[in-house]
Amino acid sequence: MSTNTVKMLQQRNIDIEVSCFEDKLQISPSKQNKENSHLSKSKTCDMSDLVRLLHKVDIQSTQQGDQIEQEQDSTPKKQMQQGKTCRYIPLRSGQKQSLNEEFQYREIEEENQEPQKGSDYKDQGNVTLKDIYKMHVFGQPLQSEQLQWESKNLLHFADNTPSKRKILSDINPAILETYQNLMDYREQYQNSQDYQFSQRKISKVPFKVLDAPQLQDDFYLNLIDWSSQNVLSVALSSCVYLWSAYNNRVTKFCDFGNNDMVCSLIWNPQGNQLAIGTGSGEVHIYDQEKMKRIQILEGHSARVGSLAWSGNTLCSGSKDRSIILHDPRQKRQTGKFEGHKQEVCGLKWSPDEYQLASGGNDNKLFVWRMGSQIPLAKFNQHQAAVKAIAWSPHRHGLLSSGGGTADRTIRFFNTLTTQQLDWIDTGSQVCNLMFSKNVNEFVSTHGYSMNQIVCWKYPALQKVTTLMGHTSRVLFLAMSPDGETIVTGAGDETLRFWNAFPRKEQAQPINTVLLPQMIR
Repeated sequence: MSTNTVKMLQQRNIDIEVSCFEDKLQISPSKQNKENSHLSKSKTCDMSDLVRLLHKVDIQSTQQGDQIEQEQDSTPKKQMQQGKTCRYIPLRSGQKQSLNEEFQYREIEEENQEPQKGSDYKDQGNVTLKDIYKMHVFGQPLQSEQLQWESKNLLHFADNTPSKRKILSDINPAILETYQNLMDYREQYQNSQDYQFSQRKISKVPFKVLDAPQLQDDFYLNLIDWSSQNVLSVALSSCVYLWSAYNNRVTKFCDFGNNDMVCSLIWNPQGNQLAIGTGSGEVHIYDQEKMKRIQILEGHSARVGSLAWSGNTLCSGSKDRSIILHDPRQKRQTGKFEGHKQEVCGLKWSPDEYQLASGGNDNKLFVWRMGSQIPLAKFNQHQAAVKAIAWSPHRHGLLSSGGGTADRTIRFFNTLTTQQLDWIDTGSQVCNLMFSKNVNEFVSTHGYSMNQIVCWKYPALQKVTTLMGHTSRVLFLAMSPDGETIVTGAGDETLRFWNAFPRKEQAQPINTVLLPQMIR
């Protein structure tokens, strides 16, 4: 008797006793089956009886296995008939199927289903855009009779065989034309400049971080500015420091001591003079090369939190609600604007230097013009303080402004028609705005509650990227002379440098007879 036979009998709870002196086997029932009447007595059988018994056991085992499989297969069908929500997933033998085989399997199941009454069942002979898409992407032929794949590769080279050209000729011309127009539009868009700019990669990690101890966490101040000579000025408490982008050298420029505090600063267009607004209401002008103060401008009775310098006109906005125009050459005032009911916290000249935009803590945005004491335009759509102001260098008369914590919006105005063009809710306090010099995009810095830096497309108002890193409100913003790099300052006492915008394309020289190449 083989070992496998003994094991099979033991699995059936039958104890086997083998006698070495007889050519017979004595089979006794197990303890579990002693209670059964038909196995209560021991049996002595010949080898032939044992073979018949084993054959009977094999047949019963096979029948029980088939019955279990039938019950397993019928269980999901019973559940579906009873309206249960259990989802039936058939078991598939073999290796894992590819995406094409999976798709083909589902297509065959859909084809075998009979159309229900009232369903949108259509003739399979009609070719749709979906069929064309499957043919180009998955490589499936358009014949409805054959649901076989031409290729099992998801991505493959285009096949321009005569059979496929014949299939394309049988397609409805209107559908084929629509599909071709979509493909042409996609190709044109991918070759456009906007698509290339949108696909550029902007590093979300600053390439340089500088410590700025005692950088004030005050929303109404303006404490950094980048000159046209590539020198960054930073106000730390009562001192002003200069950082050179050429050699990374830091220089202490001036110190007001315990007598005063720096509230704002700005470079002149030439980048050789620096104006500093103080807490006492004075404006000090320093010469960079000599590192010496050359002039003091007075006229305000409270701190000067905002400055704007254009040409030979320096404007200062103060907490005393007034805006004073200075001419540093003549050392006198040339004008004064009064219209805000609270502190003036934002000032920006237009690119053509004809209009001045001012934002105040009274939630108002005014546009002034030289020679007139009445604002050219008044905008009152914001619900919080307006500090963030920016003019677009790409569109004449386009002005943008951002509101504080209670507002959180960026709004765009046409100062020529005094109409609001668009607006967007950013979800956070808007601290600064600045348009790119090289592309039609702008950057915004935010405070509560996300402290993020966002680059936007205009006029689509779509986010290009979001830069995170500051742990406090990003209150200060400046841009390098080439327009590629921005620097941000926050209440976490750090300055972070980001590569936010692409390089400006160099203009090609124009060679023409009308424009001489040399002036004699």
